[in-house]
Amino acid sequence: MGGRLAILAGRGVGAGQYAPAMATFAVTLIHGPGWDPSRPIRSQDGWDEHAAFMDRLVDDGFLVLGGPLGSGDRTLHLVQAAGEPEIRARLAGDPWAAAGLLTVGTIEPWALWLDSRPASQAC
Repeated sequence: MGGRLAILAGRGVGAGQYAPAMATFAVTLIHGPGWDPSRPIRSQDGWDEHAAFMDRLVDDGFLVLGGPLGSGDRTLHLVQAAGEPEIRARLAGDPWAAAGLLTVGTIEPWALWLDSRPASQAC
């Protein structure tokens, strides 16, 4: 098999290590009523402020990875948080949420059993 397949702390699926210190969630964000479909994502009003906000979430370890799906009408994010209330509260601080450009689509617990990142970077 070419690459190393790991689970959470660098163990395989059968190793029994399933619970990370913080819960992980799959979060989708969708375009809100303020989104201008005639403009690309980086040309939307407030892009720089939104990008800086998202970068802070990454720096805080809240947002692990994420980005647009398919045609870009929604994004998928891997988030580490205590639960849905924390996720909603943190994302409410996004300037694009206040401007109606993005809204939370779904929040689902995500059990990450397989992870090819080095153990020091895994959730």
